[in-house]
Amino acid sequence: MTPITEVEGRRLALSNLDKVLYPASGFTKGEVLHYYATAAEVLLPELRDRPVSFLRFPDGPDGQRFFTKNVLPGTPGWVRTAEVPRSEGPARQVLVQDLPSLVWAANLVTEFHTPQWRAHAPGLADRLVLDLDPGPPATVVEACAAALWLRERLVADGFEVFVKTSGSKGLHVVVPLVPVASARVSAYAKELAVAAERALPALVVHRMTRSLRPGKVFVDFSQNAAAKTTATAYTVRARAEPTVSAPVTWGEVAECRDLGDAGRLVFRVPDMAGRLRREGDLFAPLRDPAGAAGLPGDGDGA
Repeated sequence: MTPITEVEGRRLALSNLDKVLYPASGFTKGEVLHYYATAAEVLLPELRDRPVSFLRFPDGPDGQRFFTKNVLPGTPGWVRTAEVPRSEGPARQVLVQDLPSLVWAANLVTEFHTPQWRAHAPGLADRLVLDLDPGPPATVVEACAAALWLRERLVADGFEVFVKTSGSKGLHVVVPLVPVASARVSAYAKELAVAAERALPALVVHRMTRSLRPGKVFVDFSQNAAAKTTATAYTVRARAEPTVSAPVTWGEVAECRDLGDAGRLVFRVPDMAGRLRREGDLFAPLRDPAGAAGLPGDGDGA
């Protein structure tokens, strides 16, 4: 019998709670749901007002994966949605605005991905993101070196800079912006990636070409395009272990100098409760509009 639970007055059917989703660790669907419910205080502010794309993996990371942006059949009427522009015409996507919506979505077994803009202003980015993806044999150690260079450059351009693990093998460098057209953010982000490659040619590549990437860190600027999304901070990832895309401090990045340090930048669901008690929400200042800055040469960024 499917368990029924009540979350803030909403009745939810939760299915297959004992199903093992991560065989390497025995981690279950119920444990994923518990994480999302207990991390809601930090995750919901990252999701709020941003149309959500879902990467679903109902049979675990090694099973089939389904990436969807459209509102799913059977979505409860109380889950908020928003109309978003698409090249083929407007469509609707889910907004995860509250705990019941989060638990409902988590029951589908979900990674959360969001754009750099909010539903009320589609294509007007309030964040810039650079996805640092190391190509083997490069690791997160090399990604940290690239991140530190990019931080210095971004600070020189007047930005406050934040960083999180991707939950895979890389990092995401994130900057709060005075809202500006996504196309302009993409152009500036490409300039940053090109500049990083010129400054660090043995370490960084800005082109996606696979043959160029072994041993280097690919600085992916493309996720600033209005149609693209990035794994949301605090989401669980569909990897071999239940890793989390976790905000980190720049001190932690600077201390990652060799492979012996790299493990300290891998955070799994069981690590997160203690980490949140110690560090709090490292992305809270990112969401403060007072910390946003305009692109260089934009004046007020409008």
